[in-house]
Amino acid sequence: MLLASVALVAVGASAAPAVAAREQRYEPGDDPAAINLRLLDIPAARAEDPRARVYIIDHLKPGATISRRVEVRNDSPATQKIELYAGAASVENDAFTVPDDRTGNELSGWIKLKTAAIELAPGERDSVEVDIAVPEKASKGERYAAIWAQVTSGSKQSGNVVQVHRVGIRVYLDVGPGGEPPTDFRIGELAAERGIGDFPVVTAIVTNTGERALDMTGRLMLSKGAVEAGPFKVTNGVTILPGQSGKVRIAVNQALPAGVWDVQVLLASGLVERKAEGRITLPVAAPMAVEKSPRAVWLAYATGIVALLVLLVLVGWYLARRQRTPFTPGRRVG
Repeated sequence: MLLASVALVAVGASAAPAVAAREQRYEPGDDPAAINLRLLDIPAARAEDPRARVYIIDHLKPGATISRRVEVRNDSPATQKIELYAGAASVENDAFTVPDDRTGNELSGWIKLKTAAIELAPGERDSVEVDIAVPEKASKGERYAAIWAQVTSGSKQSGNVVQVHRVGIRVYLDVGPGGEPPTDFRIGELAAERGIGDFPVVTAIVTNTGERALDMTGRLMLSKGAVEAGPFKVTNGVTILPGQSGKVRIAVNQALPAGVWDVQVLLASGLVERKAEGRITLPVAAPMAVEKSPRAVWLAYATGIVALLVLLVLVGWYLARRQRTPFTPGRRVG
């Protein structure tokens, strides 16, 4: 899965892009930006890791350097000038998040590309070397960034709108002494929610018990007696930081008979897999809004008015008593 974004930027304006950067799923050859970017080099130790085939994932000691190659391809019918750069990334609200512009962070500052721009004819491709050099005094911890290939179309002469297309590759880099920290997670409660139309969504609460960020994938199977349904794939791309929990959603995109269903989920992040079982009841009941009836509202008002009247009567009685009490020398009033 690549990072892909499209932004419309008004020339000379200070407003934010009309379309925020976003991540999209697409199959090989289905390129919404007319350019493609893919990782060429995979470390031998991570050859079986599906995440390492699409993302740069590594663990380095302070002072170490690694080199990777990425391939840029022009899938458009015109010659393209493609810009290459590294930008900031973070994990927020259980999602790998990138800014709309070229904002950098600590990790993007450690990333150097051999060239800042290349020109490719239609259908042409080229490889670009990427070096990541960790400073000697770098602190321990995992950092996130993205490597971008970008095409800008439009100009001040052709109009007041510039369209920016970019595709990117995530970078997950852990820094610290010794070996790589462990990756692990625990699957908690399984439940069902209402989805689109009559289709339900099965959810799983996942807690990251390891020391590396998780990118959750997986599948779901449902069974009810001799009837089986699935497998259904994880719908949302959830990234969970160490020590945190996130909700994984799996849409059941078919109508199922009502009743109690047995649920089996297999979730994974890279090579780490965990299973969980549970039960759900279909159809999922719609949430009921609790509203106060008009009678209850009027009763509340009446109770308040009665309480106020009682308070006024007590105050009046007290003041009248003070006025009726005669004053005599040496006697204390009240």
